[in-house]
Amino acid sequence: MPMVKKTYSITEKLDHYVKERVESGEYATDSEYLRELIRRDQSDNKEIAYIRARLIKAEESGFTDQTKEEMLAEFKAELKDDGKLQTNS
Repeated sequence: MPMVKKTYSITEKLDHYVKERVESGEYATDSEYLRELIRRDQSDNKEIAYIRARLIKAEESGFTDQTKEEMLAEFKAELKDDGKLQTNS
């Protein structure tokens, strides 16, 4: 996939934090760290949208005996099974 060069400005405090993450060896470069954050955000937003849609559908269909924790666990399991949710472990 072709790369697009971008320039961002961040505070010194954030820059220091990013440098710490890179120096820890977890990421090779600032760009790698930023790309990972964007991927996580994309994944989180997909999960949130899916859960919202399921909750709306459930609300429209009536009552359930499931607790909200059970429903959330079921939704996450379905997302994982469909490959739409990546675990960060």
